Parts: sequence; structure tokens; C-alpha cells
Amino acid sequence: MGVDLESISEATSGAIGSLLSTTILYPLDTCKTKYQAEVQSHGQRKYRNLSDVLWEAVSNRQVLSLYQGLGTKNLQSFIAQFVYFYGYSYFKRLYLEKSGFKSIGTKSNLILAAAAGACTAIVTQPLDTAASRMQTSAFGKSKGLWKTLTEGTLSDAFDGLGVSLLLTSNPAIQYTVFDQLKQRLLNQKSKKTDHGSSSSPVVLSAFTAFLLGAISKSIATVITYPAIRCKVMIQAADPDDDDNDKTKRPRLKSGKTVPGVVSAIWRSEGILGFFKGLDAQITKTVLSSALLLMIKEKITATTWVLILAIRRSLLLTKGRLKNV
Repeated sequence: MGVDLESISEATSGAIGSLLSTTILYPLDTCKTKYQAEVQSHGQRKYRNLSDVLWEAVSNRQVLSLYQGLGTKNLQSFIAQFVYFYGYSYFKRLYLEKSGFKSIGTKSNLILAAAAGACTAIVTQPLDTAASRMQTSAFGKSKGLWKTLTEGTLSDAFDGLGVSLLLTSNPAIQYTVFDQLKQRLLNQKSKKTDHGSSSSPVVLSAFTAFLLGAISKSIATVITYPAIRCKVMIQAADPDDDDNDKTKRPRLKSGKTVPGVVSAIWRSEGILGFFKGLDAQITKTVLSSALLLMIKEKITATTWVLILAIRRSLLLTKGRLKNV
């Protein structure tokens, strides 16, 4: 099988879009992650809201530390989006070739997306874990990528992998909700059209589609958020490593397992603790998705032209070498 240039183009443009959106929103992501990783102890907590994290960085003159782990996060984000978009595009083309169908149904599409998401989670999990540990370290105390990865065992690098695989259900929930909301709106519009004289097809406006996308993503985030917070806590840096952190967060003595963090949240913060930082997560997720898709759409055509140009150049070079 030859090189799938279309899949490579999709993957490259998606990866570049992800890299730019990650960089733009990284300070918000750092504040969100540190806020999510903290567990209340004896009725006291270091961060009462998200702005407390930002104020800590400003008051300690560590504003640049809001970007600690950015390189690792960008590497993880670039690889993750490349693997996802390449895998998703490749699986779609393979499905159409093997099945003989001209289009892909909703259910099949969700399965292909989940498969691509699972591959992405497995490949990038060590980088994801390292990035979370860097972000949740005390400001100015973050370690390098290699030191962060080599501190523990190989299994430590894959902390939270099970939860990451579970979170591949997030897009499935999002698209299901989107389709349901879209169908209801279209049905309402078609009923109004039946009473009028217009015979044009009923479609959603771009703004309505954007709103439905934001709403469906928010609903999917709310449903999966307890798993998201558990994942952050499992991957978070050990608070005992923060030498200058006078307000110690309780160590999870359960070995940072899913049952362990669930128990810690339940005992310390109750049911609402599972949704701590939800507003920041929704804001970051919606903005990130919007930026990613916008940038990807803008550069896809350019990426495709560049790949074709590089391919042509390589073929010409290969031809010249053969003639020598």
C-alpha cells in the first residue's frame, strides 16, 4: 500500500492547529490543571478558585512558570493530533475500501473515531503524564521531560491510561448529542417551512451549528468530567516534591489508582468535588476545539499543496539519481 498523502495532509494540518491552540491557551490549562489536582484537607484548601492559581504565579513573580511543561505538552499535542487525524482518516479510507460503501454511517464513524482515539491515548500517554506532572509542580520547580519520565517505573509513565481510554467516549457522546439537537431543530424548521411557500432545503446556519457544537461538547464534558478530574489527580506531581509549598496537599496513599482518588475526593470534598474546576474545563475545551478546527481549516489546503510539492521534488530527485 502506497503512502496515503491525503491522510498525511489531514494529520499535519490537525497537528499544527493543535500546537497553536495549545500554546495560546496554555496558561489557562496550567491554572485549570493545578486547581483540579488539589484535594481539600481538613476543610482547608490552597486554591479557592481558579484565579488563586494565577495570583500565586503573579505574587511569586513566576508568571513565566504558567508555561512550565509547554514544550512537552506541545510535543504530546502534536503527536496526539497527528496520530489521531492520520488514524481516523486511514481507518475511514480502509473501511470504505473493504466495505464497498460510498459513505460512512454515524455508528461506524463513532467506532472509527474511538479506535483512532484509543491508538492516540496509548502512543502519547507517557508524554501526557509528564506534562501533567510538570504543570502541577510548584511554580519554578518543574523538572525536565527526561527527568520526569525516568523518576518512576515504566508503569508510572502510563498512569491514567485506563481513564484516557475511557475518555475516548467523549467524542461519541458529543456527536450523539449534536445529532439529536440538530434533528430537533431541523424538524422544527421543516414544520414551519411546510406552512410557507419556500421549497428550499432546511439547513442549519453556521452560527447555529457552532452553538450546537459548543453545547454538545459542554454536555459531553459534564458527563465525563469526574473521569477527567480523576485522571489529573492520578498523573499529578507528588506534593512532597514541592519544597517551598507550605500548604501541603494530602498525599494519596492508595498508590494513585482510580478507586484511591475516587475515595479521596469523596471523603474530602463530597459529590461536588468530582466537578471541581468544571467551568474552567468547559471554557478551555470549547475554546481549544474552536481554535483547533479554525486553524486546521485555514491551513489544510496549504499543507496539501506543500506535501504535493515535496513529493514532486522527491520524485524528480529520485529520477535524476537513477540517470546518473
